[in-house]
Amino acid sequence: MKDNPAPHFQRLVWLGAGLVALIGVLLGIDRLAADHLKDEVEITARDWAAQMTRSVPGLGQILDGQSASAEAQAALDVMQGSAGMLSFRLYDRQGRLRFQSESQDPLATGQTQAAEVPAQVLAGQRQVLLNQGNGITRPTVSSETWLPLLEQGLAIGVIAIHADQTDRAAFTTASFRRVALLAGGALAASFAIGAAVWRRRLAVERQAHDRLQYLVQHDTLTGTLNLAGFRQRLQQACAQPVAAGQGLAVLAVDIDDFKGINDRHGHRAGDHVLASTAQRLRSVLRGADSLARLGGDRFAVMQLGVADSGDVKALAERILATLAQPCDVGDGQVLLSASIGAAILGVDGGDGESLTQHAEQALLRARAAGRGGYSFYDPGLDAALQRRRQLALDLELALAHGRLQLHFQPLFQGRDGRLQGYEALARWHHPLQGPISPAEFIPLAEENGLIRALGRWVLHTACQEAARWPDGLTVAVNLSAAQFEQGESLVDEVRGALESAGLPAARLELEITESLLMNHTDQVLHTLKALQMLGLKVGMDDFGTGFSSLAYLWRFPFDKLKIDRAFTQGLETDDKVGVIVRAIVQLAHALGIRVNAEGVETEGQRQALVRHGCDELQGFLLGRPQPVGKLAHETQPEPAAV
Repeated sequence: MKDNPAPHFQRLVWLGAGLVALIGVLLGIDRLAADHLKDEVEITARDWAAQMTRSVPGLGQILDGQSASAEAQAALDVMQGSAGMLSFRLYDRQGRLRFQSESQDPLATGQTQAAEVPAQVLAGQRQVLLNQGNGITRPTVSSETWLPLLEQGLAIGVIAIHADQTDRAAFTTASFRRVALLAGGALAASFAIGAAVWRRRLAVERQAHDRLQYLVQHDTLTGTLNLAGFRQRLQQACAQPVAAGQGLAVLAVDIDDFKGINDRHGHRAGDHVLASTAQRLRSVLRGADSLARLGGDRFAVMQLGVADSGDVKALAERILATLAQPCDVGDGQVLLSASIGAAILGVDGGDGESLTQHAEQALLRARAAGRGGYSFYDPGLDAALQRRRQLALDLELALAHGRLQLHFQPLFQGRDGRLQGYEALARWHHPLQGPISPAEFIPLAEENGLIRALGRWVLHTACQEAARWPDGLTVAVNLSAAQFEQGESLVDEVRGALESAGLPAARLELEITESLLMNHTDQVLHTLKALQMLGLKVGMDDFGTGFSSLAYLWRFPFDKLKIDRAFTQGLETDDKVGVIVRAIVQLAHALGIRVNAEGVETEGQRQALVRHGCDELQGFLLGRPQPVGKLAHETQPEPAAV
């Protein structure tokens, strides 16, 4: 019985087909690899362009020729850092270059000719070009992909993406050659290998896509969520039904005096502090909680499983405790503290946006109460916050247009009652709200970066006014901690104020608070000594309160101590206060330091201070702060000697 030729024929056909397929693969491997690579490049580029339209805020404005916002610039920086990305350029719909990642600057209209953009791309098509390089100055294989940018289905511009495809090209070519070699064994095997390559390709694309998604939603310095990622996760959590005991809260966390850490230790140390802060925050959170860095030194926590405010309070206290531990930096240690504001879903807001906003308002309240504390949202904060924001704007305008005034409070010698000089005090009369207390507008100036400008104005104005007074009268000016951050620039500024006014340095007294010496002691002492070398006097204000330290008195030769008004007010009601005042005066005199007592409001207080040996007195009993033209030496005779 003869064999049926059909199976043999079929096998021959399959074998012939396999040989033909093998020959075709061998002959067309490079072309197929190139086409395949183009497909991969185009897919990745489309995903990348779509991600840009989703994650870069104000992209349409950039394409219209406007400058990128800080948030948009940050998103563009993340895009530029994607794996394999060399550069990208953005064009408007007419083909004019609007942004190029190499310069990071917006470009003027018409700077680049429209002819640079292929006509078919302007018509809505895509174009992928593969380029060969020498592998040294240019990648061995790179791609240039032109495709339209789409927003809600409409073209808003064109993007050109230049990417390194060396690894992908090598991988693709090697994969196709392996397929070609194995195809000779059996066509089925070649199909299996092709399927494996396809799966690998999908995995690589998925990994690239996942990496890009991670970069878009995470902060690269701390590894936490960024603002966009936090908003998305918070929105998803708020949309879920809330069961009993499964609520959520948002905690806004701000590192106290982070700018001072940067100024004293450098930005690298500041970055280390941020990374350490993120690590510490993770250590006190539960697995379901989320941590984000919203920008600068601002962090946010989404706390899940919240039954009541007690759970939020417990977490806030854990955060404050862990951040209070010393943090190592390059040149030593820094002591950290933080302020926290909290808002609870369903109590302080019904969605993620309102919760975040109210937590930040509560944070402002916590910061106003002092460092190292926390506060819950209070609806009454809204009106207070709006007023405070408006006051800050008004204060900036008042400084810019010279609407502040200086009043001067007289200073008298203790024993003979002779007028010795004045202390310069800033005053602000708001056109609508009337007089604003310095206790309100000076902290406001500190919070909004206006304190240096305010201090500069007080210094120069006080020197100009004092130069018109009779010889011998001095003027005392308070310096803020922010002014000392200028270092040598502060010394130059004081020298310039004296020279501009023609005021002898001996008639100027600069006063600082003890709190300034608690931070950057060496830097401050160096600046104080440089100021004293100009010939002026330096005094310590509010001595005896807070964290007073006798070490300050021997580390720096102060010319004057000002006893805090709390001691003056307690002289007539508590004998122990008199003992303390007498001891301060005796100690100061032993060190050659004069003593000023402020807040003198009664005759009994004045007499007691004179008995204890105070050299200088000031207070409402002796003279209230007055504007120029109503000062004691101009309107009334000097007080009679005691």
